[in-house]
Amino acid sequence: MTTYIGLIGGGNISETHARAARDAADIQIAAVFGTNAEKINRLSREYGGTPYTDFEKFLAHRPMEIVAIGSPSGLHAAQGMAAARRGLHVLSEKPLEINLHRADLLIAEARNAGVKLGVFFQDRCKPDILCVRNAVAAGTLGQPVLADARVKWYRPPEYYAKSRWRGTLALDGGGALINQAVHTLDLMLWIFCAVKSVQATSKTALHAIEAEDTLAALLEFANGALGVLQATTSVFPGYPRRLELTGSEGTIVIEQDHLLAVDLRNPTANLLSRSEADANSSSSSPVVSDARGHQAVLENFLEAIRTNTEPRCNGEEGRRSLAVVQAIYEACRTGKRVHPGTENS
Repeated sequence: MTTYIGLIGGGNISETHARAARDAADIQIAAVFGTNAEKINRLSREYGGTPYTDFEKFLAHRPMEIVAIGSPSGLHAAQGMAAARRGLHVLSEKPLEINLHRADLLIAEARNAGVKLGVFFQDRCKPDILCVRNAVAAGTLGQPVLADARVKWYRPPEYYAKSRWRGTLALDGGGALINQAVHTLDLMLWIFCAVKSVQATSKTALHAIEAEDTLAALLEFANGALGVLQATTSVFPGYPRRLELTGSEGTIVIEQDHLLAVDLRNPTANLLSRSEADANSSSSSPVVSDARGHQAVLENFLEAIRTNTEPRCNGEEGRRSLAVVQAIYEACRTGKRVHPGTENS
């Protein structure tokens, strides 16, 4: 049975959503909404669906059961709530929102409407990362000690200069942390556990933007482990994301989304195989050429709808990383240790 999806947004990430939908089984693009008629007309010609520049007319399009939101981050809640009120399931790009209060309103609206709410944290669907998460949950690392995350990426000046929203506080909510490194922060929370407190500092080193392009944070996890997170769009030429997880029994290293090293006192067979990493040059380019991760998120979301279960990253899970992002920004502003949930939203 075919499921019909509508795309919100006409930019690079919406094209990724379009390719993911095209490659997924039993799904068809019904409609595309955006404010740039040229962009959405091109998407519609290439991938199908009726183009709309009127949001209310887009929401009224039928058949359509799901919307995939790829608009600027600060619009996610408003657009998601409007879709939920029409009985449409909502799959949002990361972050869920840039504001905790609006994120909570979206979560509540979806719950009240009886629709599913999910977030595109596609790394949760990558085979190697799933393998690591399951191994850590099974105690393979022993007592968690340290999580070291490096998102030392680069974006050229035109990445921000040619955008009306990137790097702005009103629509991006920040810079390198909330836009780029939020994927890695989500993995730290998903694999290790909740964060109890944060300390951080940031600066705008190279780009002419409102937000940070360079940030360093120290995290204290609820399980007693410590974490270090570096997030940049200022480190030329950009380096693959790296996540090192250490426990009392050894260390596991993930680079990009690939299991790079397993150094354990007692190696286990389920951590010895390696899958193929995606082909995206995320460290130096915002273009998502390899849409397999987004396709996996979309297929998982469809399965959650059909079986009335929760998607791999639902609204509450998406909110968790946003709460830590907001705490880190509060720590940068105040120079104080901040506990997620006590920061201003």
